[in-house]
Amino acid sequence: MNDILLKTEHTRLRRMRERGYFDRETVYSILDAMPMCHIGYVLNDSPVVMPTFQWREGDHVYWHASSGGRGVKAWEDGPVCLTVSLLDGLVLARSGLHHSANYRSVMIFGQPARITEPDQKRAKLAGLIDTLYPGRSHTLHPMTETEVKQTAVLSLPVEEASAKIRTQGPVDDEEDYALPIWAGIIPVQMQLMKPEPDPRNLKGLDTPEYVRNLTLG
Repeated sequence: MNDILLKTEHTRLRRMRERGYFDRETVYSILDAMPMCHIGYVLNDSPVVMPTFQWREGDHVYWHASSGGRGVKAWEDGPVCLTVSLLDGLVLARSGLHHSANYRSVMIFGQPARITEPDQKRAKLAGLIDTLYPGRSHTLHPMTETEVKQTAVLSLPVEEASAKIRTQGPVDDEEDYALPIWAGIIPVQMQLMKPEPDPRNLKGLDTPEYVRNLTLG
């Protein structure tokens, strides 16, 4: 598959075109860095945006929902827009107009497909667990038939997509640089904190190594 995504009316940037990226490496790096996404779609002629987790396998992104949810049929019947974003910094300028943010974001447009084969659904949901917590899926009890039926898994190809990134400091009007006003960047980071065990864990049950490894550093 081509490493460069085609620009379309959905994905091309009208402004700040220098912030746009259409290579799969950049798009995938952002998808892999942030599991939280938002699915935009139309339900009963009204716009809806649903937050959920996404995970990527190859050139597809996946998400799951309750099989009985209203969104599942809408996703099967029409296109969606999946978005992922990371806030990397608050940018303070010398005027309110030029305050900004450093960020990384991805938008993917397309028609999702619902995965219906039970074993494939199990495998994809295990992929979600292992994407977030490498090695955890094999430690869990196997999914029951009821759990599989209750869970819908959607697949969306990464074909019509683009990334947008800002990484710079404030950009003020030239005459404003002479003003005695502090400007700069306040970095923002997402950090995994120390695990908090469930009080109903069995006595003597240690925190697994793969959980401890997630929070190192």
